[in-house]
Amino acid sequence: MTARLNRRRNRWRDWRRNWRRISAPWALVLLTTACAELTFTAVAVPATWLILPLLLVMYGAGVLLIREAVVRVGGGWPSLVLLGLAYQLAEDGLGLQALTSPQMYGAADWGLRFLGVNWSYWESQIGVHVVLSVLIPVALVDLLFPHRRDRPYLSRGGFIVIGALAIVGVLGLRTIVSATQDPGYQMPWGAMAVFTVLIIGLALLALAGVPLPHREEPGRTDRRAPRPGVVGFVSMYLTMAFLTTLLPLGLGPTMLFGDMMSPVLRLVIGAMTAVPFGLVVLRWRTAANWSDQHRIRLIGGILVSHTAFMMLGSVLGALLGALTLAAEVMLLIKLAKHVEQRESPASSVLM
Repeated sequence: MTARLNRRRNRWRDWRRNWRRISAPWALVLLTTACAELTFTAVAVPATWLILPLLLVMYGAGVLLIREAVVRVGGGWPSLVLLGLAYQLAEDGLGLQALTSPQMYGAADWGLRFLGVNWSYWESQIGVHVVLSVLIPVALVDLLFPHRRDRPYLSRGGFIVIGALAIVGVLGLRTIVSATQDPGYQMPWGAMAVFTVLIIGLALLALAGVPLPHREEPGRTDRRAPRPGVVGFVSMYLTMAFLTTLLPLGLGPTMLFGDMMSPVLRLVIGAMTAVPFGLVVLRWRTAANWSDQHRIRLIGGILVSHTAFMMLGSVLGALLGALTLAAEVMLLIKLAKHVEQRESPASSVLM
């Protein structure tokens, strides 16, 4: 009897140990896919759920690879941003071919197309993927598992496997999504070469090139962040402003202000929205009163706004978006309470 109880205890102990080991990477895989697609594109285009396995590989493996690479070299948010840019080029440029295709998603009609490149689409996806695919999921997992914030999740073998899966994800986008949405299109070899060089250059700069300072002095008494609610409102407003400037409402046929805003002006206003927003956040995060509650409101404002944007295209999108928003708000409230009740001291995250 005693031996049987000991075996059960050992099995339970082993299960808990294994769960602790895999919970953080799996959380990142799931949150990345949810933030990037399931609470965004899937609201306006429910058929997105049909390619969920591919999305888990493409987004989950890709961002897990980025996070692991940055942690292993001791990088911070600049490295995450640079690898996020490389990731966006790999997905939209080499995988979907949407950066150069004149037909894919109708993106060429959203704004400026020049020298065979869909510039408005490119700018919008830089914001979407760097923030929603990389920075926010990584920050959320850091909030959930603060003790593993600066540690690798994977062994060397696991890191190699995830890298291979990320490549499979890009190939899957090319052979499944691009081939069905824009059959017969082949991006110019010159564009492919340029994108490849940019991806390699960004990766080298992030991981092995110019050293990038990533942690300003925290807790500066000469700076003060606004209340968490204000941070959330600002992030919600500016996210909506960015998306409505560059993308058709709810991915439908209508652009905000229509022809009243030129394609070049849309690019300029999009950049003038995103860049100052990023600089303000960088300043806030070094303030003495900056806390995890500020981070949660910042993230929450962005997530709520990006889901609400997709509700503007159709009645179905509005219904699905309302359900998605309810789930997001509920989970964010639970996260805020969890962080507030946690006894471990707050520490800085990569966002």
